[in-house]
Amino acid sequence: MNIPNILSIFRLTLIPVFILVYFSGLPCSRYLAVAVFIIAAFTDYLDGHIARKYHLITNLGKVLDPLGDKLFTFAALICIAVDGMIPFWVAALFFLKEALMGFGGILIYKKIEEEMPPSNLLGKTAAVLFFISCLALMLWENIPKLVVITAISIAFAVSLSAFISYFITLIGIVKRKKGEAPE
Repeated sequence: MNIPNILSIFRLTLIPVFILVYFSGLPCSRYLAVAVFIIAAFTDYLDGHIARKYHLITNLGKVLDPLGDKLFTFAALICIAVDGMIPFWVAALFFLKEALMGFGGILIYKKIEEEMPPSNLLGKTAAVLFFISCLALMLWENIPKLVVITAISIAFAVSLSAFISYFITLIGIVKRKKGEAPE
């Protein structure tokens, strides 16, 4: 267990805290939820930075870090959908895409015996766009619907592009493995 993995585990433990604070009914609950959300985002940045700088990248970290990112984003989208700011199908599509990517990662790791491909620029950009969109929705209650739809649509389009890129990478790995198999 190293510091980046501890930070990822800490981020995972913040998910129920975020949900409880978001729905606490306190007059400042949204702002407290935003604070928890920002702390989680900072730990995400910090664990990646430390892992790369000090060569502390582990297989556990390769699972925990993206898991924390995806679950936190999904929790935020669900909270925002329950509040009626976005339709539930946005959260459902996000979950479906992430589940398919997770299945692909497991397939690569278990069946093809390859390392999970690292996240790419599209995936990181999508994560940042979802973060900014969720943050804006939590901070500004009366944000115009057109702004909400535009922000979420852009984040989702980039996320879908990341998914397609990931899928193409998966197909390339499968083809390469089949080419290496003895006849």
